[in-house]
Amino acid sequence: MEAQSILSDTSYQTAYDEYGDNLRIAAIEPLMQPALLRSEVPLSDSSMRTIAKSRAQVAEVLRGESDKIVVIVGPCSIHDVDEAKEYAALLKAEMKSLPNLVVLMRAYFEKPRTTVGWKGLINDPEINGTFQINKGLRIARTLLAELTSSGVPVACELLDTISPQFLADVVSWGAIGARTTESQLHRELASGASFPIGFKNGTDGSLGVAVDAMLSAAHPHAFLGVTESGLAAIVRTTGNRDVHVILRGGSRGTNYDSASVKSAVEQVKKISKPELPFLPAVMVDASHANSQKDHRNQPKVIADVCQQLRAGEQGIMGVMVESNLAEGAQKAPNGREGLKRGVSITDACVSWETTKQLLHDLNDAVAARREA
Repeated sequence: MEAQSILSDTSYQTAYDEYGDNLRIAAIEPLMQPALLRSEVPLSDSSMRTIAKSRAQVAEVLRGESDKIVVIVGPCSIHDVDEAKEYAALLKAEMKSLPNLVVLMRAYFEKPRTTVGWKGLINDPEINGTFQINKGLRIARTLLAELTSSGVPVACELLDTISPQFLADVVSWGAIGARTTESQLHRELASGASFPIGFKNGTDGSLGVAVDAMLSAAHPHAFLGVTESGLAAIVRTTGNRDVHVILRGGSRGTNYDSASVKSAVEQVKKISKPELPFLPAVMVDASHANSQKDHRNQPKVIADVCQQLRAGEQGIMGVMVESNLAEGAQKAPNGREGLKRGVSITDACVSWETTKQLLHDLNDAVAARREA
């Protein structure tokens, strides 16, 4: 017997109520205007100097005008503002003795999840499933403004095309993660960023998607976005040539070794043209698959990178290190209640004491490369 249509015994209106628009939307809440938040949390002169200087320093590295390396270092994700400020103060004090590095603090407020989990301070600032996004945006911008005002430039991951309107003017370097490097939306977003962007290789370790992303982001695009007033708009970009690849390893294994670096550099060279040149160099992520998801392996990765630098390797323009006040990671089943101070609630990190040594090792290795 032929199945009976769902519309045979009901009106179209009733059917639409059951199967139509917003079928699985629980609620739609207003989002504050980006311009309002920017007005409430303006940037100081000191912030603007920090941002402009660090953006220029990273761009100089990517254009081959500086032989320093860029170091993105800090917590996997920020969940406590006071701890982030304490970390930034330690980093600021150390930066004075690292003349061969361009150091930016990793200040990640949004976390991509493979399945489910805490999505970061912007999405859920109370870590309790209440998702007070307006509050999260205000906390994030306020913190970034304070960090940059103190002289610490910041690096963030870009996960969507809306939140950058709230925060992008404070950011000096951005990352497109392994899960989103292949996304057209993120490549378009990168093409309009006012700061350098790094594209991570795919989660399987494939490099082609990141190299393709570089080429795409360097060209103009038009895409759907929002204005500072919060209105939907068509955004037209001019292209961003200050882009690079980040080697983070993958399911196939690590890719921070000398052979992997040289192979990646060759792939970048293939897309570089006189009219659209790219620096034949990559950034190495010491965490994630390169550390085999064990924070204790990050120093091993950095040691290998330092050895390559001392041997004269020009194909490394930067590194990433996941670092916090204290080492390791912890779960947050009860939100902020019972959390250990200075310990990550996402990926495990190395301690500040370990971080200091890694930074000085890198600084010395760059000096040695200069003499090689």
